Amino acid sequence: MWELDLLLIPFLKHRYSELDDADKKAYQELIEQEDQDLFTWLMRREWPQEDAFRRIVKMIIEYAETTGNDQYRAL
Repeated sequence: MWELDLLLIPFLKHRYSELDDADKKAYQELIEQEDQDLFTWLMRREWPQEDAFRRIVKMIIEYAETTGNDQYRAL
């Protein structure tokens, strides 16, 4: 899903290497989830039930909102 790429790829390129091992694992497991679930979470329509997913989703959203990612604002 193109909209997910706009959020996930910049985070992966610029922040992933700074994450601790638990957050890296959460990111890897997060991207294996269904696209519709990811979209719902990343658009803040719902939050994931799992704490690790909720934490990494919040990191991804925060990164998108604070880095001049104009494409995110257009979603």
